[in-house]
Order: sequence, then structure tokens, then C-alpha cells
Amino acid sequence: MPIMKPIKIVIYLTVTFLVLTLVGTAPTTAGSRSPAPAPVAAATGTWQPPLSTRGRYIVDADGNRFRLKAANWDGAQGSWTGSGSITDPAEHHAGQDSYGIPLGLDRATLPQLLADFHALGINSIRLPFSNEMIHTTTPVPDAAVAANPQLRGKTPLEVYDAVVAALTGDGFAVILNNHTNTSRWCCGIDGNERWNTSQSTGQWADDWVFMARRYAANPRVVGADLYNEVRRNVLDDPNWGLGDDHDWYAAAQLAGDRILTEANPNLLIVIEGINWTGLPVDGLPHGRPTLTPVRALSNTLVDAHKLVYSAHFYGYTGPHHSGATGIGETSDPRYQDLSRDELYQALADEAFFVTTEGKHYTAPVWVSEFGIGANETGTAARTWFGNVTDYFTDHDTDFAYWPLVGWEGHDDWALLRYDTSGHRYGLLDGGDWRATAWDHLMDTPGRTGYVEPGTTWRMLSTDHGDQVESLRVRAGGDWDSGAYKAACPDGLRLIGLAHSGGRGLCTDATAGGLRAPGSTQTVVTDERYVPAGGDWASGYTKFQCPAGQFVIGYSRRGERVSAALCAPAGRTLGTGARTLWFDRSDNRPADGAGDDYASGAYKGQCNADEYLAGVAFTTRVGSTPGPAAVLCVPLQP
Repeated sequence: MPIMKPIKIVIYLTVTFLVLTLVGTAPTTAGSRSPAPAPVAAATGTWQPPLSTRGRYIVDADGNRFRLKAANWDGAQGSWTGSGSITDPAEHHAGQDSYGIPLGLDRATLPQLLADFHALGINSIRLPFSNEMIHTTTPVPDAAVAANPQLRGKTPLEVYDAVVAALTGDGFAVILNNHTNTSRWCCGIDGNERWNTSQSTGQWADDWVFMARRYAANPRVVGADLYNEVRRNVLDDPNWGLGDDHDWYAAAQLAGDRILTEANPNLLIVIEGINWTGLPVDGLPHGRPTLTPVRALSNTLVDAHKLVYSAHFYGYTGPHHSGATGIGETSDPRYQDLSRDELYQALADEAFFVTTEGKHYTAPVWVSEFGIGANETGTAARTWFGNVTDYFTDHDTDFAYWPLVGWEGHDDWALLRYDTSGHRYGLLDGGDWRATAWDHLMDTPGRTGYVEPGTTWRMLSTDHGDQVESLRVRAGGDWDSGAYKAACPDGLRLIGLAHSGGRGLCTDATAGGLRAPGSTQTVVTDERYVPAGGDWASGYTKFQCPAGQFVIGYSRRGERVSAALCAPAGRTLGTGARTLWFDRSDNRPADGAGDDYASGAYKGQCNADEYLAGVAFTTRVGSTPGPAAVLCVPLQP
């Protein structure tokens, strides 16, 4: 989200300056939680919830493309800038005191607001909230809901409930967005840098389970956007996959799986890339990783078709530019300084590579924030906005503009602005230079209609612990206590392994969901299922599935293979196995299906029309005890 507008933006400072000026964050207010609201009757529409994914597209329950044409209705995440009195509107972003609820409820009625949203052409709303909002028990002041007196006496969470009910009842899809820990304006050094800056990861995930359960009966609440603009605090960077307390990859994996298994299996899980690492000082490492780490380490959830990745792009930021002016500014180019071709290459490199089909990381990319001011006069900034909306149009991008609602005379970035009498200004009212680009983005046809299910590829990682993504396997308990375990999501089978590092690759290629109904599975820890005369890896230990079964998971102790997990097929399998060695080099199909799921390690991968039936390894002194060969068998008899 934009930090400050117009130009005076200070996101990150030097370490010394940060330490001297860091402001402490307000504690989260503890309190009882009101009961979950009653279900809302879904309005008639052209799409059917729930939403899921097929390759790079989001689809509805009928398999039809649902493009997120969204905007951010902010306010419930908080607006206080962290200095001065919290009761002084001048100390809130753009002079707008949101009172911790969606902006505009003091100026326009909910029906008026929703009608204006429809007039913009959007179909969905990203609705930010803070963890503090969840726990606050003090009702909002009457002034905060002056245009909506039915909301008087409600807590911020109860007002949020009413907004969700109104939006979904009017046909909009709603994506819940955990924007901040505290109700303080984001996104610099403000106590909201990470999901666990002001709270534990466990509490953060608990709050997500609470929110997902709260709206589980409302089918048009379609997504959980896990956290906004994860970034560096004073001393430490977030990371993607190191396994420590700052590991955003692991935290998002934890919360996403908990939401799907404990709260609402229908939600899309939205994982944003890392927004900022390093110190913005020329000569020191710094930059905006965005989604680049996904190429090497992607997420796999218990439902292989619920993952959406997210990125933010603003003209005043850049691939290595924080967006600051003055202290914290570097000589790196901003996005608005790039040529059209350079901008397009940066967008592809930082985010849109994820939409490439046939990769372990393939998923929809939602640009859940971008925007610019109606009063912007700079040529570079205006050109950037035209170029970026052209890119979104050309690439049929899911998007959400920031912000949707503001106060007239305060925040000119808002698409819709309201004065104290409820009169509307903005994109719908003429004279707004952004209208041309907006109309082009909204009106240019993209893909519609039915999206055929394609082949799914998903990575398994046991870098720092278990990754058991099969609900059926989870229901069976711990099948190899003390070992790191991995299992493919239901509907996928294991097709590849890495010689070191514990990575695996899952797919539904050729056969779709291959597993038979029921809970039967076999944990293989010795060679009892290798048939007489069937030594397919002489001198190596072989874990082979029983006849008619295939590998869906594996475990390891250190680098050594600990067990293979097998499940029965729901159809007759082929014969004529072959041994695939990969202890000295890669041995993967020439088409590179699934992409590099274990960068820097040797990998073995069966063909798309084969299943993996066994794993061989050695315990010889001086040899790597990881998988050295797999047994590949044709799917067809």
C-alpha cells in the first residue's frame, strides 16, 4: 500500500536513524469475541462459489474463469501514522481517521457505496483488517458510522461483519486481507513488518482460523490473503525457506494449511511475495524480492488447487527502490523510470513468470495493489500507469486497485471520494485522467468461459520438517515417527525425487487421481515387496511398493531414505518397469515438465505416462544415502 502521498515517502532509513526513531506499537486489545454472524443469502450472479485454480487461472465452481477485477476497501487495518494523538485526524494517513473500520461509512450509506462499486465494474473486494481489530471490544464512535446509523454501538469487528454481509449479499466476492498486526498505518518501520512482529506466529495463525471460521457459512467470502507487504524491520530481514522465525514461506504454509483443514476448505489461499529486504543505502544489499524465490521453492497446500500468489507494484517503487525520498532513498531506478520494455521485463521476472504453465510453481498471480493519484501531474508517473495497465490488460491479469474509497480533499488516490455530505467525486464523475487507462483495463476482453483442467505439478520440501499435504495420509496418523515426512496432495502421485536435500515432485499427469477409495496405505521400510528375480538396483537397498500400488510419499532421517509410502491404485496398472538412476547427474524427461524442483541437486523423474513404484539408495560409507534410483512403471497395462 502507498506509504505517504504525495512525494514525501520515507519507508526505510539507515540503521542508526531507525534505532533512534523507532516508535513502539500499541498492544493488541484483548477481549471476548462476539458470535459468528448468520449466513448471508448469496445474491444472484454469473459466477458460482467456491473459487479454485486451474493452472494460471482462477475458476468458479462450474470451472468457468473468474478474473479478480477488484479494489481495496481499506480502513479496518487502521489509519494512525504512529505520531501525535490518535484522536487527531491530522495524525492519520491523508488526514482520514478510519476508526479501524472501512472508510466512508461516516459519509455514504452502504447501498450507495455498493452501487458506486458496481458502477466501476469491479466484481470483488480485498478487505484489509488488523489483528488488533479482531480483539478490540470497544464500540466505534457514532461519528464513524454517521451515514449508517444501524451500525452504531458495534465493535470494529461487528462493523466488518456488516460490511462483509453487505458486499457478499450484493454479489461481490470478498477476499479477507490480514494487513497489519496493529491498527497503525502500514508499510514502513511501524510494528507491522512481519506477520509475527507484534505477536507470535501461533497467535497469528489462530486469528486466521478464527476469521476463516467466522465467514465459513458465507460462500462469497472466497479468499484469505495471509499478510501484506512482508518486509524488514530495524534489525532483521524476512526470508523464504530458511526455517527460522522469520521464514515467510513456512509461516504462510502453516497458516494456509490450518485454514483449509480447521476452518474453511473452500477458501483461496493468497500468499504475497516478500516486499523488501536489506538496507536502502547505495553500496549495501537491498531490494524487492517479490515472487522471485517461488521459482526455486514453491508452496504446496493440502488442496493443490487453492493457491494464489500476489504481488504489489507502484510507480514510485522499483526492483531495488524502497519508494523513499530523502533519507532512505537510493540511486536505483523506480518502476516509473523504466522504459516500457524494461518495465515489462521487470514484471515478468519478479512475478508473472509464475503464470507459466507446466511448472511446480504455476499459479494465478494477483496484483493485489497498484494505484496512482488523480492529481498526479508527473509525466513519468502517468506514463507508468498507462504502461502497467496495458501490461495487465495484455496478460489478462487479476488485479486490485489501491484504494477504493477516500475522503474528498484528502486522498486523491481513491477511485471514489466522498465529502461530508455524501457527495461523490472521482473516476465516475468526469475529469479524472486515470479513466482512460482504467476503462481499457476493465473493458478489454480477457479469457472467459470454461477452463479445461490441465496437468498439475507440485513440489514437496522436507528442508526443515514435514510436508504431508494429503488429507487422507494425515488422517492415518504419524506413519514414520521421528523422520521428516512428505506426501503429495490427494489426487496427485509422486513422480520425482532429488538425490540430496529431500525434495520431491508430485503430479496428476496422464492418469489424474490414481488412488483407490478408502484409507489403505502401505509404509515400506524393507525389501519384502521386491519380487524374486526382480533386483532392479543391484547392491542398493530398495523400497518397493506392493503390486498394484504406487508411491505417494516418502520420509528421511538426515539424507538417508527412511520409508516409502504407497497407496493402492483404483485401476489396473501396467508392467515392464525400468530403473532410472540419478546419483551422478539429472535424469528427467527432455520436456522439463514440472521444472527444477530441487535446484543444485541431482534429480530423477519418471515420464508423465509412468508411475513411481520404488526408491533405491545405498548406505555404503562415503556415498550419499539419499535416493539414487527410482523404479518407473507404465500407467497403462
